[in-house]
Amino acid sequence: MSKETIETLVAELVHEEDWRRMRATAACLAGGPRAVQALIEVLCSGTSDLKREAAAMLARIKDPHAGVALVGLLEDHDEGVRRAGATALEQMAGVLDPDTAAALVALLPKTAEGDTRRLLSHLVGAIPTAVAPLCEMMKQGDPEAQVTAATMLDHLLDPRSVDAFIDAMAHPAVRDIAVGTLKKLGAIRERIDDSFNALRDVEGASEREEARMATVINLLGIGRPSVEILIEYLEDDDWLVREAAADLLGKIADVRAVEPLMKRLEQDKDTGVKELAIKALGLIGDARPTRLYLEAIPIRPLRVYAMEALAKIKDVEVLRPDKELFDRLRTDRDGLVAYNAGLIADKLEAIDSAHAISREGHGDE
Repeated sequence: MSKETIETLVAELVHEEDWRRMRATAACLAGGPRAVQALIEVLCSGTSDLKREAAAMLARIKDPHAGVALVGLLEDHDEGVRRAGATALEQMAGVLDPDTAAALVALLPKTAEGDTRRLLSHLVGAIPTAVAPLCEMMKQGDPEAQVTAATMLDHLLDPRSVDAFIDAMAHPAVRDIAVGTLKKLGAIRERIDDSFNALRDVEGASEREEARMATVINLLGIGRPSVEILIEYLEDDDWLVREAAADLLGKIADVRAVEPLMKRLEQDKDTGVKELAIKALGLIGDARPTRLYLEAIPIRPLRVYAMEALAKIKDVEVLRPDKELFDRLRTDRDGLVAYNAGLIADKLEAIDSAHAISREGHGDE
């Protein structure tokens, strides 16, 4: 029997037979760039059912090249397809490139108020690379586009938009929005700076720990508008300030913090900062720090946090090369290490069983 092409296998994502669907899934996950391209083509020309499955598969693969095509689904006539496209974009928020963000932002002026507009606004807010195209839109000559961009940026309250808002003071259509937003951004910066300056002045080990927790409680309500500033504070000279910044970033769980937190986990000289960084990364749930988690397992103060973070990774396939390690750790003396190793091993075994059923079905064809 001739070997099926990746295009044929992609089409079987919606096949009525379970084993064919599982075989198609396995082929897509292992297919690399060719599989991604075949899935992208399906987004343009496939049936509604196949578009939905392809979008979900691309969300699992997390290849940024699929971003623009997924944005195209937001204009599909089928509500289920639009919803699948939006879900995939949200799940891929941390890896989407500027081209995807620009394509998403470009839809804003064409979309009337309503559920679709609210969905777009939510997605733009979730994608870190969307700030730059919004700033560019605010420079356009069209007052309506300027207001749309300014209103969105006012909602995001991202410090990266400060210069654009200063420039926008020259445009009558958005001058008032710019003034109001700059005041809010200034107040956020001042509150965070004052809190961390006060934290540095605290003396005594127990007093400093209490002050750190109080600072986290005090600043947590700011939420996502604080992320870029907190990322700056991850480089602070005071280890307690770095701990507080890492703790806050984990609780806010914004994907922009993943790589800066990875840097702290990898390079910081303070064990407490490393602990808070690995906890924070676990709360965010991104798969990018997987290698760092694995390297942290032999380090006694970090091993439990590393295992907990590994167990929270949604794309379990990335852990397959280390299945033997997790099998061994199922009997570890530390109950939390053993428990989380068991969770991971069970998930991998379930995937192996599904693949075995797929192969058996293929052999019976």
